[in-house]
Amino acid sequence: MNLRQIIRAVQRELQVDIDGYAGPQTWEAIYRRVVPAATDQQTTASNLPSLFTGRVDERSESKIAMLLPEVQPYARALVTKATGMGITTKVISGTRTYAEQDALYEQGRSKPGKIVTKARGGYSNHNFGIAFDVGIFDGPKYIAESPAYKAVGIIGIDLGLAWGGNWTTMQDEPHFELRPNWAAKLSESDMLAELRSRKESGKAIYA
Repeated sequence: MNLRQIIRAVQRELQVDIDGYAGPQTWEAIYRRVVPAATDQQTTASNLPSLFTGRVDERSESKIAMLLPEVQPYARALVTKATGMGITTKVISGTRTYAEQDALYEQGRSKPGKIVTKARGGYSNHNFGIAFDVGIFDGPKYIAESPAYKAVGIIGIDLGLAWGGNWTTMQDEPHFELRPNWAAKLSESDMLAELRSRKESGKAIYA
């Protein structure tokens, strides 16, 4: 199934004009379908762990296993809901060590490739088990860029996740994270400083 077919399938399910293009009518219908679920007691963040304890696809599970237990049900919920809407979604990146983050940072700088992060080790939420990236697939083929990432972003926000597509600089539509409650009023840099401190001291991230 290619991207146009995916969009048509979504449009058919939403009962809007079926043209294979994700225009304003389609996005409005997606919004109306997804956002009201936030008021449904069965899909509130407080009981996500009990709703999404089952496994998803193996590729996603290998990355979900790297996340903190508090984050894992959110990742499974996102994959389940997006795939249920006809957007085949998998978790393709989870927790990284500081060394892995440094190596990724060097891509497009001292190493070949495209710059994909502005964060060194210890300055990415991926280093603390609270963030993950997803990919959209057409069968076995990974689709790096697609309007469907915005639809998945809406689903993630509805679940209570922060979405990289809302960042004002270097937007990252595949990126999602579960910010701790104690970080609600903190800047990103202050939150990361506290995350580093907690990691070094062994204090629980979500305590």
